[in-house]
Amino acid sequence: MTALYTSDRLASSVLLEKIDKLREKNISQHVPLTQLVVVGDQSSGKSSLLETLTGLPMEHNIELCTRFATQITSRRDPESRVAVTIIPGPDASDEHKKRLNDFAFESLTIENFREQLPTIFKQANVAMGIRTEITSSSGKVFSKDVMKIEKCGPDEDYLTVIDVPGIFRNASEGVTTPGDIQLVIDMVKQYIQDSRTIILAVFAGNTHIDNQEILTLSRQYDPTGERTLGVLTKPDLVRDPSEKQKVCDLVLGKKKSLTLGYYVVRNRGPDDTIEAWEADTTLQEAPWSSLPHDRVGPAALRTRLRELSEQITRREFPKIRKQVKTELDATRQQLDSLGDSRHNEKEQRRYLTAVARKFQDTVKAALNGWYSDEAVFRKSTMRLITHIVNLSDEFHDDFTRFSHLHEFQDTGNTTPSTDSSCSKVELDTHAMCSNAVDAALDKIDLDSYPELDGIVCTAESLEDPDEDTMEWIHEMYMESRNMDLGTFGGNVFSMAFKKQSTKWGDMTRSYLGKAILMVHQFISDALDLVCPDTRVKEMIWSAIVDDLLLRYKAAMDQAMLLVQIEREKRPYTLNKEFSERLQLAQGGRTAALIKAAGQTKTNASPFDKSITVTPNVIKAASANQSNVERVNQEIHDKLHAYYNLALCRFVDNVFQQAVDHGLLTGPSTPLAVFDQEWVIKLEADELEDMAGESEASKSRRSILARKVKDLTVAMRILK
Repeated sequence: MTALYTSDRLASSVLLEKIDKLREKNISQHVPLTQLVVVGDQSSGKSSLLETLTGLPMEHNIELCTRFATQITSRRDPESRVAVTIIPGPDASDEHKKRLNDFAFESLTIENFREQLPTIFKQANVAMGIRTEITSSSGKVFSKDVMKIEKCGPDEDYLTVIDVPGIFRNASEGVTTPGDIQLVIDMVKQYIQDSRTIILAVFAGNTHIDNQEILTLSRQYDPTGERTLGVLTKPDLVRDPSEKQKVCDLVLGKKKSLTLGYYVVRNRGPDDTIEAWEADTTLQEAPWSSLPHDRVGPAALRTRLRELSEQITRREFPKIRKQVKTELDATRQQLDSLGDSRHNEKEQRRYLTAVARKFQDTVKAALNGWYSDEAVFRKSTMRLITHIVNLSDEFHDDFTRFSHLHEFQDTGNTTPSTDSSCSKVELDTHAMCSNAVDAALDKIDLDSYPELDGIVCTAESLEDPDEDTMEWIHEMYMESRNMDLGTFGGNVFSMAFKKQSTKWGDMTRSYLGKAILMVHQFISDALDLVCPDTRVKEMIWSAIVDDLLLRYKAAMDQAMLLVQIEREKRPYTLNKEFSERLQLAQGGRTAALIKAAGQTKTNASPFDKSITVTPNVIKAASANQSNVERVNQEIHDKLHAYYNLALCRFVDNVFQQAVDHGLLTGPSTPLAVFDQEWVIKLEADELEDMAGESEASKSRRSILARKVKDLTVAMRILK
């Protein structure tokens, strides 16, 4: 059992030493470490308690000992000695660290340490840059640097406690100011706030516990009292029996209990000899003698503190190691996200070239629908080709249903291209497609891109075609007829087609506008993705936006040119399907006339739908049409047949020439504006302005690099 206990103690000592090494490397600024922190008022007997616990004399001069924290470590070593050094604060500059490295008192005996203590504290103040004169304008009032006092010897047990400046309520003239009061409280809060800190709250037994500010502070960060241990000092100054009983009730847990409990310690006074102090019988008298022995005296407290240190360190050590590893990985990723250093032209060009390459890789993946990289395409606006395909399908369907001003007449052989009636499946498919487009556009804030004003217009009115087609054709023919016998001139057909295609320009402009908006948003999001440096991204965007607008305008102009060609030029087609469609329409009309003029068989069964038609009947049916009526029907049928072909041709041309070639894949696509060739052409001064690191970026890189270095050292220590 003894061997096992000794083995556990040695193992705990190794862990405690590792934690101390981490503290010396300032790892606590990155990951909270286990620690025992001694806090209390300046009059609480805190310094005397530390002397009692460590066997080291402590400075009681308020001017010297309230300006910084002190780490006191005891550890076993064959050689008896005391060493004093300073651990630089987390924000210390290299120059300040060098100055602190020059401060060292090593291999002191206890007596040497006692004699030189005032000198040690004064030199520490100087090294830390603390001003000792309140009227002085140079130097700090308090320091984040930590004085480390290490006591070694063959009989020492491992224990580390951190003493923070004592809380005071009244400023001392020439020494402290009212503002210093809050500074000390803030320092105390900083040390006790973490869950891995054991709070050693020290207060004098002859004061009212309700007035103890340190307990109030500790409850802010340890409301359940699970990591606060109370130490009542100066029991010999408690005179009133009722006050003594209150102290005993605290220790016995009868009121204001703490999970770690209270201890009573009678510190050695400045005039006490060791013999007189050890012979003191105050705590052997009633009512102190009734208290549990493991709650009374410095030896019991020292044993308990050592146990707490070992317990919390064993419990938290695996968590600390895991947290350091997690923090190191995350910091490395942040540092990697900044890319390589960019101090000179070569580094800047290499950096921008890498960004451009990643951008073009993202473009290629987006155009091919390679969405396997969820980190890249998690944002819906990055799925460019999917949105363009949905948008184009919606454009085709809407164009088929709404682009003609007047609904074409059903001749019995209606061609599907301009048939406004759709099946349920077609309507459902169109609705799904439209919903997808609307969802994509809803994620784009057009107001964020004022540069697109004058180019993009997404508003459109999709109204059903009018149903007075033949009346419209009749009016147009009557206003434009000439002396051609029973025919109509080419100008009538051109006018009819131009009138029927009135909506083409607005619908096409809206389609192109939506496509441009999707491309513009994609470029912005892709730059965000491949260029985490916001300033560089904004500089790239500013440099390419004018070229983007020119290319958007070129695509829009191409679409409008296609509209002009279709509507302004004389209607004509080489497609033989025109004759087929026209013949189908005319055949349908003839069939309708014959059907109307035919006679049903006498005594025919209900299932016999056949009719009897004679040549005379056909001749009479055809003769009943007026010349104007026949011409109107001919205009309608030719317009219908041609419109169908022109619509299909036009929709394909707009997609292929304006959207696919102009916006996506052609040599002048906006997606190709930012590439490696563009970077190569940049002048040195342009590179510096665009890719040179800002002071903020340099500072962040330096901070992250230093953090990676610190955490790497920490991982080696924790192995």
